Amino acid sequence: MTSPRVITAEPADGAPERPAEVSTDPAVRAAFEADASGLRMVPEAVARPHSEEEVVALLRRAAAERTPVTAAGGQTSTTGASITDRGVLLSLRGLDRIIDVDPVGRTARVGAGVLLGDLNRAVAEHGLFFAPDPTSEEECTLGGAVACNASGPRTLRYGATRAHVLGLRVALAGGELIEVRRPGLEKNTAGYAFAHDPVDWFVGSEGTLGVVVEAELSLLPVPAHVVGLAIPFGTEQDALGFVVAAREATGSLGVRCLEYMDGEALAVARASGGGEGLPEGGALVYAEATSDDAEPPLDVWLALAERHRARGDDVRAFEGDPALRVARRLRHAVPAYMNERGAACRAAGGRKVSTDWAVPFRRLGEAVALARQIAARLGAARPVVYGHAGNGHPHQNFIARDADELTRTEAAVEETLRAVLAMGGTVSAEHGIGKLKRRWLPLQMTPVQLAAMRAVKRELDPHGLLAPGNVL
Repeated sequence: MTSPRVITAEPADGAPERPAEVSTDPAVRAAFEADASGLRMVPEAVARPHSEEEVVALLRRAAAERTPVTAAGGQTSTTGASITDRGVLLSLRGLDRIIDVDPVGRTARVGAGVLLGDLNRAVAEHGLFFAPDPTSEEECTLGGAVACNASGPRTLRYGATRAHVLGLRVALAGGELIEVRRPGLEKNTAGYAFAHDPVDWFVGSEGTLGVVVEAELSLLPVPAHVVGLAIPFGTEQDALGFVVAAREATGSLGVRCLEYMDGEALAVARASGGGEGLPEGGALVYAEATSDDAEPPLDVWLALAERHRARGDDVRAFEGDPALRVARRLRHAVPAYMNERGAACRAAGGRKVSTDWAVPFRRLGEAVALARQIAARLGAARPVVYGHAGNGHPHQNFIARDADELTRTEAAVEETLRAVLAMGGTVSAEHGIGKLKRRWLPLQMTPVQLAAMRAVKRELDPHGLLAPGNVL
């Protein structure tokens, strides 16, 4: 393996190190009190560095004073991972340089504060793109994407962020700056497998093991042809059955995403504008097919959809970047609208409750039907269901209008998670654990697994200063 390389981060001119300025101004603190989780936590202070040297100096001071530090990027977390009411909220948005793009090697070096949308616009000039595509790509940062191993619709083809991270520069809790890279080995039996690749320690760790300040990423060539298809169905089970069939035929279809929207999600998309022509009721599967030579096989897609009782006359095609961006905005309208509705319920003790559980994709129809039954039986609000069906990964978004409904909704979510785990699933497929899902992690992880995680946490953050309340 490649051992972590320790880096000195002293100021180049020999001047005394200067931590990022820390503000306790109430207005500044209030500006960082919320993410997409529906929670509100006002930090005790906020730091907004513009260099890794400032980050390192801040962490050294925080370690000496035993001050907790929670890193944040665009604060798009749905789990409360990017907010805190303890210590310093460390906003990394100022580390927003695209340091280098290598078109030949298909790599990019970027600061943690770079927005995914900005990165993709920059590398598109070279015919390249960064594959992970969370719906919030215009608001989320690379550091945040690394911290929660972000994914998105294209994960079906390309995998989540972890698969595209080549190396990281990470500031540890004590202010030590290290550089970790993927080992270039095909075989390795030295020691325990989980210790082989230090990059994986930090991807998905939600800021609890170190603060990512820079990442080296792998890029992919833009496909020659991409076509989006919005395929409506009369029932949810027809739509989810089609997803399974399309997933099993991925080699012949050129599929890179299979997204699902139920009738409520479609209503939100229509109300948001730009959703003209979307069906009322029923359900919809949005698919993207790619090809580097001939056009994607639309006739094969349509024949498969017809076999699963699609509304063939209402299929819509999206070709070209502008049209594909329209399709993406329709999908993004759903969580954005639900966030607004949830925020309006805070005064009564309610909020949006979102899930990101997943099951083996062939069991998705069974899992969604069971989750709906559980919610109805326990008196939770009817959820809006949408998401990454191709990976067996839907989102249920509930609006709990008050504290009583929030209790019932969380009970429904917990019962659903127990059923999901019995199907071989996970309590969190892409958004991470954060603070909101911490209570459910022991449903999935054994005591031995949790103890191993705590041991790594103690080794890298012995005083428990980084992102307190996240994950563990």
